Formats: sequence, structure tokens, C-alpha cells
Amino acid sequence: MRIESMKMQEKYLAIVLLDLIGSTAFVQKAGALKAAKWLQYHDTLTRNLVYRFNGREIDRSDGFMLSFDLVIDAVNFALHYQNNIPNKIKLNTRIGIHWGKIIEVQQHDKFINAGAKKVELEGISKNIAARTMSLCQAGQVLLTKEAIEIVKKRTNTFTPRSTRYACMGLYKFKGVKEPQEIYAVGIDIKNLQPPKGSTKVKRLGGPKKIRSRARDRKIKEWFLWLYLRLSIISFIFLSYHFLPFVFSNTGRKLFNNYLCIFYFIIDLFIGAIKHVFL
Repeated sequence: MRIESMKMQEKYLAIVLLDLIGSTAFVQKAGALKAAKWLQYHDTLTRNLVYRFNGREIDRSDGFMLSFDLVIDAVNFALHYQNNIPNKIKLNTRIGIHWGKIIEVQQHDKFINAGAKKVELEGISKNIAARTMSLCQAGQVLLTKEAIEIVKKRTNTFTPRSTRYACMGLYKFKGVKEPQEIYAVGIDIKNLQPPKGSTKVKRLGGPKKIRSRARDRKIKEWFLWLYLRLSIISFIFLSYHFLPFVFSNTGRKLFNNYLCIFYFIIDLFIGAIKHVFL
């Protein structure tokens, strides 16, 4: 069969790369049979979500390569997956999403009968999605600028409440000419923190830390927020009222006896400053 006779179509798709972190170590620890049953359970849960959000499975290895016609469907799939499936399978995962031009190849029936995938994707967009996924921390969903420009501020009835997008910064992907602006999407603030980089992705710059918005803070976060600020206020109050006494003759004598207490207060103040401003 000549290459010219193959069915190829150029189109824009949301490409999703999903990776199971530590799957090789899991197979070695659990054994082939137990691991196979557990991974099939994972794949069944994942495929049900893919179907629910109008996606399409392209390939499967230590995770999945998927495609979606709409970026919002890809994002909703990723959020529902990360919020539900990792807790059930007890394995961490990472997901990268890119919107771009791709060549969709429809394989010949005789190759499909021999085990080839019915549809294959070719083009740099697939590589960008893979690099984006490789950058993720456990439990994270990252998107390229091309994907975020389409989906940001757009939701539907399937989008979880309190969904938030945050810019991670600028990254240089190995094999990709232009630097990529990367974003994270999630509900929990811990999944919206900028990744440092990887062997194939170099971080060029961006925010050091993403902070919780007031409306998104939980009771524990509000308690910590108040505690840190009260610590600073207390230190300033104590310093204002007691420093004159500390530097007096009587104060210096007592200060030598209670030096450890002073160091404790200093450490508390420095720790509060780091949490609030760094």
C-alpha cells in the first residue's frame, strides 16, 4: 500500500497525556497478575470518564493518550479524574493538555487487524503535550497557553466548583523552538504550585508560589493566616514595650538569663515572615 493512499486529515484537537507515576515499581512490588488486575480496574474507570466527556482513546501504555474536540471537555475530564481516580487506585498521576494542529492518520484495515491503532496522531502538538505532562507534579493538571486561551473563564455544568487557573511561568521544552507559557488548573492550592522543571524541560521564569484566594481558603488555612499575622503583631508590640527595658542595666542582667527565650521569639518572627511573604 502506498503512503499516498493513507487517510490523513489536518485538524485542531485538545491532546491529553495522562501518566501513572511509579507504575513500573508498582508492578514489580505487586507482581504481574495482581498489577494487571489493578491497572485494568484503573483503565476501566478512566475509559468511563473519557466516554462521559466525549473523548477518544488514541493510545495506552503507562497511562493514556487521549484527544478531545473541545478543550473544556479535556479540562473537565482531567479535573474529575484527579479528584476521584487516584484515591481509588492509590497511585499518583499527572496530566498535560495542549490545544494544537495535528495530523490525524486513519490506519488501513489490514494493519488494524494486525494490531495497529485505528487512529494515530502525528505532529509537534503531540510532543508539546507530552513535554507538558512530563513537567507535572503528582496530582497536577498543566495546560499550554494555546489551551488556556480557549478555555479560561469558560465552564459548563460539569466543571467542579472553585476551579482555578494559575500561570506557572515560562518553560523551554527540549526539541521545541519557542518557549512555552504553562498554566495549571485545579481546586486545591497544592496542585497550583509552579513545577521546577525536568530533564527535558527548563524553567525560564515565573512566580515562585501561588497563594490561596481569600474565598478559597479552608478553616485550617484561615487559622494559619491569622496565626502568622498575630505572631508578627505580637513581636512588634513586645519589641516596642520591652526593648527599652532590655537595654537598661537591669534588663541586660535579666537578658543574659533569658537569652534562649529571646532567640525563640526571633525564630518565631522569622518563620512568620517567611510564610507570609515568601
